[in-house]
Amino acid sequence: MVHITKGELTQEEKELLEVIGKGTVQEAGTLLASKNVRVNCLDENGMTPLMHAAYKGKLDMCKLLLRHGADVNCHQHEHGYTALMFAALSGNKDITWVMLEAGAETDVVNSVGRTAAQMAAFVGQHDCVTVINNFFPRERLDYYTKPQGLDKEPKLPPKLAGPLHKIITTTNLHPVKIVMLVNENPLLAEEAALNKCYKVMDLICEKCMKQRDMNEVLAMKMHYISCIFQKCINFLKGGENKLDTLVKSLLKGRASDGFPVYQEKIIRESIRKFPYCEATLLQQLVRSIAPVEIGSDPTAFSVLTQAITGQVGFVDVEFCTTCGEKGASKRCSVCKMVIYCDQICQKTHWFAHKKICKDLKDVYEKQQSEAAKEKSEEENKTVSCFSSESQTIVETTSTPAPHPGEYIVRSAERICCGEVAQLTDTKHFHLYPSADRIAFTTCVRNTRTCVWRTEADLRYCYQVSKMVRRLGIPGW
Repeated sequence: MVHITKGELTQEEKELLEVIGKGTVQEAGTLLASKNVRVNCLDENGMTPLMHAAYKGKLDMCKLLLRHGADVNCHQHEHGYTALMFAALSGNKDITWVMLEAGAETDVVNSVGRTAAQMAAFVGQHDCVTVINNFFPRERLDYYTKPQGLDKEPKLPPKLAGPLHKIITTTNLHPVKIVMLVNENPLLAEEAALNKCYKVMDLICEKCMKQRDMNEVLAMKMHYISCIFQKCINFLKGGENKLDTLVKSLLKGRASDGFPVYQEKIIRESIRKFPYCEATLLQQLVRSIAPVEIGSDPTAFSVLTQAITGQVGFVDVEFCTTCGEKGASKRCSVCKMVIYCDQICQKTHWFAHKKICKDLKDVYEKQQSEAAKEKSEEENKTVSCFSSESQTIVETTSTPAPHPGEYIVRSAERICCGEVAQLTDTKHFHLYPSADRIAFTTCVRNTRTCVWRTEADLRYCYQVSKMVRRLGIPGW
């Protein structure tokens, strides 16, 4: 491998780094075609063009550089950062995924001993953490698409590798989402295909538990997906469109509160069937779920998701009621309480939602009414306090000021208490009223403390101080 020195850049390479930040993919492609441009050149900090593109969130630039042979695992940065670390720090899930698909190593550490996932978690990029933790190399799945040993046929038909890999790498473990992914692909939505897929899942699970570096998290995920596949097989035996029946069964809520009991039971059952009882992760899941009654928090799905993907619940993040997809933004137009990611999910859930939509609408209107009432009370309280404070303001005394300049100061729109307190005759007042705005009564006489309602008042107070000094009033 040719040694590349940091900071030794040709003029074209310098232009490439500038184009990555501000230019177009076409301009970058033209520069990369030049003989004077090395795709893995290093700037003075040891950053390659791929690192620059990843950190700046340029997905197309990253793909272009990778096509030209950029080293995704270059480790020449002065602090040991890799392209995957920069992608994770940028918060771009797509770029993080592209780096992983290009062969980025996830266990490389920087100068402070942190991996890409740990760095992303440190800066709050939890979506990127989830992508890294749930990545499964396609090569590991392709192994089962070839006959091994005495096998005459592969355990997994090559045509199923792509759809199955998509399900394996998904970060959404909601059972409805997995069933929908199966149902949308004709190759998977067959009993024979799912039989082969779930057996491969079991083999991967076994391999994860028996390998030298045991991976309990990945093993649990493979086992969980296998259980969902087996449930799909049971419903497919009943005839056509039975996966739609499974989806409805998973979404159907009980009459009292609409909680999906069947969904909860399936997830608990899949955890209970995990074949490796000594696994620490299994024991943690059981301790978290077993004491909780069905219908109470935390649900089995939330506990399992946090254990496998590392995702945690955030108050400001919405999830689709149907498939559990993160970032759902569309609400039911009637009740405004239930959230979906698209019309397909809304139509799928309508059979269950229509029973409680009217009740939820009443709840929503009640909440809005209470919120408006609280806002009105708060405004009235503010007006009342303002009126009470304004009554305490005393008008200026009519005692003649010993210095002519004080007349000018007193005739100003307002005067800060810290300034007024230094006037010769201030025993009858501590604030001057304003035409439209007044100071808080927390302004105390004979002190420099002055709290104004706006920043403009503070600037005005400063102007009064300058005027007083210019007039040369004694004692100021």
